[in-house]
Amino acid sequence: MSTQISFFNFSLSNIISKDDSIIDKARIRLLYYGLILSFFTLGALLANIYFQHLFILTITNSLLLISSVVLFKALTYRPNWRTITNVILIIGTFANLIDVYLALQNVDAITIEVIIAIVLFSFYMLGQKMGMIYSALNLVPVVIFMVLQFSNSYLLDMKPEKVDQSTVILCILASFILIIFIHSQFYTAFSTSIRQLKQTSDEQSALNQKYELAIEKAEKSYEAKSEFLSTMSHEIRTPLNAVIGMSNLLIMGGPRPDQKENLEVLKFSANNLLSIVNDVLDFNKIESGKLIFENTRFNLADLMMSICGGQMLTAQEKGLKFNLDVDPTCSKKVLFGDPTRITQVIFNLVSNAIKFTPQGDIWVKATCLEDRHNTVTVNFSVRDTGIGIAKENLDTIFEPFTQESVSTTRQYGGTGLGLAIVKRLLELQGLKIQVYSKLDAGSEFSFNMEFPVSTEKATVSSTTGSAVQPAEIVQSNDNLGTLQVLVAEDNPVNVMLMKKLLSKWNIVPSIAENGERAIELVLYGNFDIILMDLQMPVMNGFDATIEIRKMRDPKKANIPIIALTASALFDIKERVYESGMNDYVSKPFKPGELFEKIQALTMPVS
Repeated sequence: MSTQISFFNFSLSNIISKDDSIIDKARIRLLYYGLILSFFTLGALLANIYFQHLFILTITNSLLLISSVVLFKALTYRPNWRTITNVILIIGTFANLIDVYLALQNVDAITIEVIIAIVLFSFYMLGQKMGMIYSALNLVPVVIFMVLQFSNSYLLDMKPEKVDQSTVILCILASFILIIFIHSQFYTAFSTSIRQLKQTSDEQSALNQKYELAIEKAEKSYEAKSEFLSTMSHEIRTPLNAVIGMSNLLIMGGPRPDQKENLEVLKFSANNLLSIVNDVLDFNKIESGKLIFENTRFNLADLMMSICGGQMLTAQEKGLKFNLDVDPTCSKKVLFGDPTRITQVIFNLVSNAIKFTPQGDIWVKATCLEDRHNTVTVNFSVRDTGIGIAKENLDTIFEPFTQESVSTTRQYGGTGLGLAIVKRLLELQGLKIQVYSKLDAGSEFSFNMEFPVSTEKATVSSTTGSAVQPAEIVQSNDNLGTLQVLVAEDNPVNVMLMKKLLSKWNIVPSIAENGERAIELVLYGNFDIILMDLQMPVMNGFDATIEIRKMRDPKKANIPIIALTASALFDIKERVYESGMNDYVSKPFKPGELFEKIQALTMPVS
C-alpha cells in the first residue's frame, strides 16, 4: 500500500498499490464503496427514525453514521484494511445485538439481513477463521434470544420500539445492495485470479517446454562432446599406437647408441602427447560423474614402486635426486582401495614435481599415520625443490586448464589439467589436498587416505631411498610360437605393427580386416586367441564377438578374446565385458602388458 498519503486524500487510486494482490484490491474497493454506501444509507435511516421518535435506534444509528465517516477517513489516510474491517464488524455486531435485545426486542427480517451481511463480509474480508468467529458472535446471541423469547423467559421493563414499513424496506434494500456488492467485487477478483492463474499456468507450461528442450539440447551437446572426444582420442591414439609401438620394436632390435637416443626422444614425445590426450579424457570422465571407484587388493609398497619406477628415469635424466620412502608398516599389509586412481593422483603430483624442478631433489613419501589393525590411515606427500608457487596463486592452480602464469605454461608446457584431476579425484572420495609452497624454494602436496586392511600377508619390498629401478616394459625373449593368433584390425599401420611385435614372440598371426571376416576365419580355422579391434568397417568388434560366442562348437564359442582399441568412451570396459570379451588393452599399449594378458588367457594353470 502507499505510504505517502495526504490527510485530505479521498481518492481510491492513492490507497491501492500495484503490489497488492487481486483479492486485497477487491477488499479495499469493497471497504471504500461500502463505507460510502453505508454513509448515505445510515443518513436516510437516521432521518426516517428520528421523525418516528425512536430514541434507542436514533442514538445507535447516529453512532453508526459517525463511525462510517471516521472509518472512511482512516481508510483514505492510513489504509490498513484489516484493522478497519475488524472495527466495522465489532461495531456492526454490537449494533445488531442492541437492536435485538434492547431496541426492537425481536428478530425480524432486518436482523436476519444484517447477520447475513456480517457473515459474508467477515469471511470474504478476513478469511475462514475470523469469519467463523464473527459468525458465532452474531448468531449465538440471537439464537439464545429466540430461545428465551420462545419460552417467555425474556422480560425487560422497556417498551420495544416499532419501525414503520419504510424503514424495513430501506434496511432490507441496503442489505441486499451490500450483499450484491460483496459478491460482485469478489466474483470479479476470483475470476481475474483464475484467468491469471490459467495464464501463469500456460506460461509455466511454455517455460517447461523450453526448459525440456534446453535440457534435451544440453544432453545432446554433452553426448556430442563425449562422442567428439572419443572419436578424436581414437584418431589420435591410433597413430600414437603406431609411433610408440614402432619405437619399442626398434629399441628392442638393438640399435646403435645414437639411434637409441633418437628413438628414446621419439618415444618420450609420443608418450607426452598421449599423456595430454589422457588428461583431457580423464577430466571429462570425472566431470561427467560417471567415474566409479574400485575396491581391490593391493600392496602399497609395490604400487608406489610401480608408480615411481618410470618417473625415476625421467628425474635422473634431468639430474634430479629421486627419493621414495614407504612406511614399513604399510609395506607388510595388503590394503583395499582403487590402485588405478591412487596411481593417477601420485603420478600427476610426481610428474609436476619433476617438470617444475630444474635442479635438486624429489621426495615421495607414504607414511602410516594410524594403524587400527582393520584400517590404516596413510599420508601421501610429494615434495620438490622446484620453482614454487606464489601464495596468491595457490587456489587457482587447481582450476582446469590453469597454470600459475602464462610464462609457466610457455616454459614448461602441459594442459593445466593434472592438479585439477588430482583435486577432483580426491574430492570424490571426500578427501582434501594440502599445499605448502614458497617461491624458488619448492612445493609440497600431501593428503591423507584411509584403507581397509586385508588379513593376507604382503611380500615385503625394499622401497626406501632412491634405489628404485623401473621394471622392464617389453619381454623380447619369450616364446609364444605355439599359439595360433587371429588379429582383427583394419588399420594397415597397426597391422604391420602387430605383425612385427608378435614376431618377437615367434607368433605368425592371421589377419582379419573387419569383424565379418574375423567370424569367417574363426568358423573355418583353429585359433588359440583373438586380438579384436573394436571400431572396424562392415562389422565392429562388439558384434563380431557376440556372433562368435553364439557358435555351436564350444571350443570356438569360448575362444579367449582381448579387445584392442584406441576408443575412450566412458562405458567402453563395460561394453567389452558385456559383449563376451575376456580382457581389454587400450592403445597405445605396453608390449609387456599385452604379453601378460595373452599368456594368462592361453597358458594352462600349473
